[in-house]
Amino acid sequence: MRSRKPRKQRKMLYQAPLHIKAHFMSAPLSSELKESYGFNSITVRVGDTVRVMRGDMKGFEGKVTRVDRKKMRIYIEGLTREKSDGSTILVPIHPSKVEIIRLNLDDKMRRKIIERKGAEKAKPEVGETKEVKEEKEAGEAEEPVKETEGT
Repeated sequence: MRSRKPRKQRKMLYQAPLHIKAHFMSAPLSSELKESYGFNSITVRVGDTVRVMRGDMKGFEGKVTRVDRKKMRIYIEGLTREKSDGSTILVPIHPSKVEIIRLNLDDKMRRKIIERKGAEKAKPEVGETKEVKEEKEAGEAEEPVKETEGT
C-alpha cells in the first residue's frame, strides 16, 4: 500500500476488486503443514479443514463450507449461533483468525500453487511424478560409498 494513513489503507482494503481481495483471504498453516510444505500461509478454500484460533469460538475445528470474498469472511461447517427468532445461522469468521490444519488438494490449480510456493520442500505426492521419484532414487543408489582405512 502506498499510503501510511490508516483510513486510506482501510478504504483500499474495502474497495479492492475481488481478485485482489482473494490474496487477503489467506490463513496460516499449522506447524506440521509448515514443515512439510515449506511455506507459512495459503489462501483459504472450500474444503480446507481449519481450527479457530481467536474469539469466542476458539478451538473449534471444521471444514470450510463457504468463502465470501466480498465480505472477506469464511463459514465453517458446524459453527453456528442461534438468532433471537430461534433459527440458526453460520458464524462468519475472518480468515486471519483461523489456522489451516488440512488442505483440500482436489483442485489441480491448488496443487500447482503449492508446488510453486514451496518448490523444494513440497510433498512427493503433490506434483512429483513417478519418473522424478525413480530418477532421484537411482541417483542416490549410483553414488559410490567411500571406504575409510582403519587406523
